[in-house]
Amino acid sequence: MVLGFSIALIVFSLLMMLLVLMHKGKGGGLSDMFGGGMQSSVGGSSVAERNLDRITIVVGLLWFACIIVLAMLMKSNS
Repeated sequence: MVLGFSIALIVFSLLMMLLVLMHKGKGGGLSDMFGGGMQSSVGGSSVAERNLDRITIVVGLLWFACIIVLAMLMKSNS
């Protein structure tokens, strides 16, 4: 059980790094490489950027939950 959650934590960590790097910062970022560098004339964020935000939040919550479950499993094993 601990091994499964450890593997899931590694996968979620790598996915979080990728998602955070894809976000557009003040000076741009890796999202510029994938076509996210175009400025919207509406003034709001584009649909792709909002979806990226949502996906990042969900993966972040799963990452956090995985850490909590791993901590509880390791505490109960010792």
